[in-house]
Amino acid sequence: MLLGSTHPRADMLSIPHSWLQLRTQVRALASRSSSSTSQLHEKSRLAMISTLIPCILLGTPAESVTLNEETVLTRIALGSCAKQNQPQPIWDPILAAEPDLFIFLGDNIYGDSKDMDVISRKYSQLAAKPGFQKLRATVPILATWDDHDYGADDSGVEYPMKVKTQKLFLDFFNEPLESTRRKTEGIYDAKIFGSKGKRVQIILLDTRYFRGPLKPKPRVPGKGTRYLPSEDTSVTMLGEKQWGWLEDQLRTPAEVRIIASSIQVISEEHDSEKWMNLPHERIRLYQLIYDTAAAGVIFVSGDVHRGELSMMDGGAGYPFYDLTCSGLTQVTKVKLEDWTNRYRVGTVDWTTSFGTIEFDWESVDPVIRLQIRDDVGEVSLQKKIHLSELQPK
Repeated sequence: MLLGSTHPRADMLSIPHSWLQLRTQVRALASRSSSSTSQLHEKSRLAMISTLIPCILLGTPAESVTLNEETVLTRIALGSCAKQNQPQPIWDPILAAEPDLFIFLGDNIYGDSKDMDVISRKYSQLAAKPGFQKLRATVPILATWDDHDYGADDSGVEYPMKVKTQKLFLDFFNEPLESTRRKTEGIYDAKIFGSKGKRVQIILLDTRYFRGPLKPKPRVPGKGTRYLPSEDTSVTMLGEKQWGWLEDQLRTPAEVRIIASSIQVISEEHDSEKWMNLPHERIRLYQLIYDTAAAGVIFVSGDVHRGELSMMDGGAGYPFYDLTCSGLTQVTKVKLEDWTNRYRVGTVDWTTSFGTIEFDWESVDPVIRLQIRDDVGEVSLQKKIHLSELQPK
């Protein structure tokens, strides 16, 4: 049965992988329904079919699990980089961790196309994964995107189909029709969960829709594009409207702020995408946190196909952490000396992995655990932080 669907005929349908299959299924449903018009009037039948078509096409359930804003979070799971055409056994240990919330950090599919039918079919492939179906049926989901689900590798403001891929993204993740995310450019968003003293703010950045051109390195045969820090301070990461919105969010009361960036915030040495490709924008980010006296900031990121934790003094009066949770299916193994990160805490997880953030609110000084868990759910990396350590001084 389509997850979230309560219609008795929904179980007759499977996720289609082509327009022809979609048309065949809809015709079959129409034929079956028309034989029982005494129970189902014509208008109701047509309404039912029109409702199911977008659900079938995107593999989207009619309803998703939601999380009450008063819920006190004790465990969040996070992940990124999930190829829709590969097995995804990682959902089993994620579900076994029993998170209150799951956050997709980008590259949730590898769309990489200007053809919306292609991207729609790839969302359907993700929706058909049994583990993802179980997650969607039981765990509330929040999501941002990175380049591959945005539409093209390493792309930014120049990607011509971003309005359409934004709609596909929001439809797939069941964003309400009245949501501000459907009325603004970009998919940035924020939520706060928990009561006073235990509030966790989730800030989902959009590092794609507005991001200007990066400075490429000279090409090396056989290797993809790599980047140097740009000296052009006119190039933006977030765009002015999103920057203004972020300032408002940082001024909103909360004890902990999880800022989700699809690309790494702290790591500097590697030449893939990262905030330090636009050094002036990372300075602006750190300065904004300082200026707003925002406490409890923790960055989370994806993109790089390995799990790690970074920590640095960003000048806000307390240390910044960046928990990189990548990837759910994708792992890129390199020599450790070729993946230097002077801000790394501990080691690197080279398995398919996911992140968890645990909150112990019962301690006199609440405890936060930043974790990377491997492909069987065992904690491979952990940093314990007291909430008092994340206060401006």
